Amino acid sequence: MEVYSNEIKNWDIFNATKILESVLQETKVEEETSIYVGPLVALLQKPPNISRSIEIYANDTQAMSNADVLNRAVRVQLPAELHAGGKNTVVFCMIQLWNQTSMEVMENLYEHRLIGISVGRPVAGLQERINITISVASSINDTLKPKCVFLDTTANKLSTKGCKDAEYNQTHITCSCDHLTYFGVLLVSADLSPKDAEILSYITYIGCGISLFALVITVLLFITNRKVRGDDSKKIHISLTVALILLNVHFLPSQAVAAMPSSELCLYVALLLHYSLLASFIWMALEGFHLYLLLVKVFNIYVRRYLLKLSVVGWGVPAVIVAVVVIRDKNTYGRTPLDSSNDTEVCYITDEKVKIVTTVGVFGLVFVFNLIMFGVLIKWFMGPHFSKERRQAERNAAKKKMFTLLVLMVLLGLTWGLIFFSLGYVNTPVLYIFCIVNSLQGLFIFIYFVLTLKNMKESAPMQSTDSQTQSSKI
Repeated sequence: MEVYSNEIKNWDIFNATKILESVLQETKVEEETSIYVGPLVALLQKPPNISRSIEIYANDTQAMSNADVLNRAVRVQLPAELHAGGKNTVVFCMIQLWNQTSMEVMENLYEHRLIGISVGRPVAGLQERINITISVASSINDTLKPKCVFLDTTANKLSTKGCKDAEYNQTHITCSCDHLTYFGVLLVSADLSPKDAEILSYITYIGCGISLFALVITVLLFITNRKVRGDDSKKIHISLTVALILLNVHFLPSQAVAAMPSSELCLYVALLLHYSLLASFIWMALEGFHLYLLLVKVFNIYVRRYLLKLSVVGWGVPAVIVAVVVIRDKNTYGRTPLDSSNDTEVCYITDEKVKIVTTVGVFGLVFVFNLIMFGVLIKWFMGPHFSKERRQAERNAAKKKMFTLLVLMVLLGLTWGLIFFSLGYVNTPVLYIFCIVNSLQGLFIFIYFVLTLKNMKESAPMQSTDSQTQSSKI
């Protein structure tokens, strides 16, 4: 113990834990033994039954097995899969570190405390995880969140490998890991405070509900208006509208379905949610492509079976991507945490790599494409339409069209790009804007659709047949 104390005084925590583990494992015990020495509380035991789980409780001066202690600081649950006991000594130790250590990051270690567990042999890859529950003595600042870490004595650093994200509330922090070592809880900058996360959740669900209602009304207006049904541009708008309806229909109940016992229903919702999200992205790109052909290449291009080809791309590409994911592993779809807190589950993609490639990757391509199309259209408008030779009336008309184009491009996906500004350290105001604007995307499309219908009716008596056809395509 003196060697351990000297190492601690020299602030070499990695060597200290190695020495401590060796000393405790070599200590001969025949019955459960509790040790309390300065910054160390330890428990050594040889459980008679190696096939049962073990629970260890500890406070600042005492540790006991399968019996709670007063003012408990830590509770450890060891699964039966460990097969602890027999010839092996189960060692639990709780180390209270000094305020200074050899690692600056240790300054953010909650309560400056490490919890070590060993059974005399290396243990990793457990199916039944080890659960470590730490009592919260003082409230955690909303700007911070707990992160489960362990001492990687090989690389001499803190690591999270093999540990799930911390589950926490106002009274407890729980870490679940698949191996044995020295664990701790690091306080890191929170992506969002619990209050902000709750508000954003309400904004998202309320906004999506409003959008769903507005999108359904938009489809009904399209169906009941014969003149609009013959317009290719409006048909493309309605395809995007239908994709967004499917997205909202499967997103809104996703959390409730994840709470149900049916895995098949969750699989269906996750699969359709992924498909409708991809379809929405693809139709946003097709909207940008159509605007480019309509305004930049007007009268200079003809595509045979244009709408059919767009539909094959808009509905077919997402189907191919989803089919590949299902063929690869249908278990990729299922229950997954909505955020890093793990408090809420939804039905969606469970594999982070697949999620990044097939969702973030696809949207990234769509966003870049629409951004390029937007730039090309702006350049087109800033050319002949604003030349000094143009009459003032024509320039004013061009300005109105440019404003319409700006509104339309915002509605068709560019605002989704705000999420790129919230990667890593999250900018909370950006997330609020992102949730408000994009959850209400269906409402904006409805307003735009109604305004275009109104403009068509007002311009009909004053324009020739050719003029009516041209205006209906904008």
